[in-house]
Amino acid sequence: MKNTILILIVVSISASCGRFGNTDEKENNKNRIVCISKQYSEIIFALGAQENLVAVDLSSTYPTEIKKLPTVGYHRALSAETILAMKPTLILHDNNIGPEHVVSQLEKLKIPMKTFGDYLSTIHGTDSLIREIGNYFEKPNEADSLCQKFNREMQQALAEARKYTKKPKVLIIHFGRASNVYLVMTKKNTAAKLLEWAGGEMAIDDEKGMKSLSPEVVAEANPDIILLTDFGYDRLDHGKEIEKLPGITSTIAYKNNHIFRIEEHDLVYLGPRTGENVLRIQSLIHPNENR
Repeated sequence: MKNTILILIVVSISASCGRFGNTDEKENNKNRIVCISKQYSEIIFALGAQENLVAVDLSSTYPTEIKKLPTVGYHRALSAETILAMKPTLILHDNNIGPEHVVSQLEKLKIPMKTFGDYLSTIHGTDSLIREIGNYFEKPNEADSLCQKFNREMQQALAEARKYTKKPKVLIIHFGRASNVYLVMTKKNTAAKLLEWAGGEMAIDDEKGMKSLSPEVVAEANPDIILLTDFGYDRLDHGKEIEKLPGITSTIAYKNNHIFRIEEHDLVYLGPRTGENVLRIQSLIHPNENR
C-alpha cells in the first residue's frame, strides 16, 4: 500500500513539471484543459485561446512556448494517473489516443472529453477544423483571419508548384523515439500530400504511413532529395554523420548533397501554417529550379 501511494505521488509530481522544469502556473484555474492532439494544440495557440490549457501530449511541439506546458506523455501510450494529476476539467483529443484501457478508465471517471469534426486532411477540411475550434473557443474572427492566411498561402504554393519542370522523388526519414529506430514516411502519410502540393512526390509506397529504414528501401527509392526530421537529424551530430544511415551514401541525394533538415511538426498534420510549410518544402526540394 505504501509503495502504491509513493508511486502515485511521484507520478503527480512528475506530471506537474514542464518539459524544461517549469511548474504549472494554472493550478487554480477553474477550467483546466488537457489537449492530446498536436494539430488541435497548434490551432488553439494560433487562435490565442491557450489560456486554460494546462497540459499537452509529448508530440505537441509547436509553437515554441508550448514546451513550457507539462506533458501527459505520448498520445498512444498514455497513463490515466498522469492525466488525472493535471486535474483536468476537459480533455481534447482527435481519436488517436491509447491504449484502449486508459481511454476506458477516463470514460468511466466521466471526465468530459471532446473531439472536433472528423475532417479529411484536405485544404477544405483544415479550413473547417480551424473555424470549428475558433467557434468553440469564441474566437471566430481570429479563426477567419487564420483561414484567410492559410488559403492565401496555399494558393500561392499551388501556383508555384505548377511552374516546376521536374517532380523530384523525396525520401523523408524520421527517428521514431517510441521505437528507437529510424523510419521512412510513405505515400500513406500526410507528408505525401504536402510534397505533392510542393511539386514533388514521396519516394516510398506502402500500406502503412511509415516503415523501417533499411538499405533495400533506400536503394529502391534512390531519392533526388532526402528530408530528415529534426530529432533524427540532430541525433546524427546535426547531419554531419548522415552516412551512418543504411544505404544513404549510394543515393543521388547524398552525392548531390541534397539532404536537408525539416521539423517533424511541419509535415505530419495540416494546420494554420500548412501553406507556409509547403512553400518552405518547395525551397528545399527544388534547390536548382529557376522560378
